[in-house]
Amino acid sequence: MKTQRKKEDKIRHLLQFARDHIILFGSAKFIAGLVIGFGLGVYFLPILTAQKGLSETELAELTSSAQAQTQLRTGEFVRDLEGSDAFHWGEGTIYVRDDRIWLDGSIAPGPDYRLYLTKGQFTTRDSFLAAKSQALQIAPIKAYKNFSIEVPDGLDITEYDAVIIWCEAFSAFITSASIR
Repeated sequence: MKTQRKKEDKIRHLLQFARDHIILFGSAKFIAGLVIGFGLGVYFLPILTAQKGLSETELAELTSSAQAQTQLRTGEFVRDLEGSDAFHWGEGTIYVRDDRIWLDGSIAPGPDYRLYLTKGQFTTRDSFLAAKSQALQIAPIKAYKNFSIEVPDGLDITEYDAVIIWCEAFSAFITSASIR
């Protein structure tokens, strides 16, 4: 009878231990799921809500009409910049005109991208942060392929010779190009 009672107590103790730890383990999984879900949401929400860029026809019309104008300047985004990586890059031709800036190409998707003009090209996060106060922020970027941004009235962009794409949310360098 004593051995039976000991076995029952042992089983009861093991069941209580399992219940306590199952709740703890379940809570840990729930919290981990929330954290991972939030992180994925921060990354994927801007991608899911991104605007559609210029179509190939719109891009061709804009580029051909701009090439007749003398104030058109261009630059090239390349993937292998010192400050770029597998998650932060741009590639294609960037066109700069007094009233509009557009990209024939694509940039890595992400949240809260901004387009800046600078005096001199910066190719890393630290070099841009050191000069950010002198940079001219033009506008947020809402598309990741073939985007087009209107330059706000009254901005003189002729003294700037580089374009920077920067992620404000994470202070991350995306890409840059010298424009000529």
